[in-house]
Amino acid sequence: MERIATADTQASATPQGGPLADESGLLDAMPRQREVLETAGELAFPVQVQGQGQVLAPAAVSVSASTPAVPGESRVLLALRDLHPWRLLPTPTGTPFTFCYGLLLVVTSLVAQYADPTFVNQLHQASSTDVTHLLRDPFLVLVASALWIVGGMVSPYAFLFLLVLTALERRIGGVRAAGVFLFGHIVATLATEGTVGFAVLVGHLPNSSLHRLDYGISFGVATSIGALAGLLRPWLGLPLITLFGWSLVTDLIAFTDPMTNWGHLISLTIGVATWPLIRRWARAAQADRAARLPGAARVEVARV
Repeated sequence: MERIATADTQASATPQGGPLADESGLLDAMPRQREVLETAGELAFPVQVQGQGQVLAPAAVSVSASTPAVPGESRVLLALRDLHPWRLLPTPTGTPFTFCYGLLLVVTSLVAQYADPTFVNQLHQASSTDVTHLLRDPFLVLVASALWIVGGMVSPYAFLFLLVLTALERRIGGVRAAGVFLFGHIVATLATEGTVGFAVLVGHLPNSSLHRLDYGISFGVATSIGALAGLLRPWLGLPLITLFGWSLVTDLIAFTDPMTNWGHLISLTIGVATWPLIRRWARAAQADRAARLPGAARVEVARV
């Protein structure tokens, strides 16, 4: 990926021959900001620069123009020094979809942990996307099954949900992030349960497989990981998808839960297949944010 810099300037905003007299000299006049911006691009954080050296970092980077560059310090260390870690987590205004969905998952996880086990089992049965329930009431169970986390709040998928959905929503918006998550959840569920139904029909699986419990957010999270990797710099996106994919293959080889393991691989593949679409969405979202920035002089640094 590459960065593109665009500028809207007014001649009256800057004295003739000043550091911001033209677009080409704007970033050159701010070596500290430029260095951090390049690093921020590698870390895949959307960053904008506005006006007289003011840096706006809506993602996870905040830069002080008065902070001098440290000779010999790497660009990555410079950006990491200015990170605000809490920006990696959802907020009500920055990532409303992830924040509200996360609160809902906290509630259902607490119910699963502390409510009567018989009642919880009934809820899980009613939310299960097994073949029987999909044939009876597909819309209800496809939505309800995504309200639970297998393993509760201590599950690795709960942690991945917060980080991945937050990062994805910051780049493409809440509605689109929700669409990616639900698309992967629904398609992977139908693919795996459809295979189970066919196997039962031809006699390869017993009839009890039609009632096997199937619920959780893991398919949607796996799809979101695959999608997010397409928006990250290669040095970050490729290791992410490689490590996660290898863990899924390892689980499949162990053959402890082949249907779910195949579902995770299908979900990850769906996420990778969305790369052309989500990259267009990311460019559109970046353009929308730039259009809302005030000021006579504005430089947007974006990944395309």
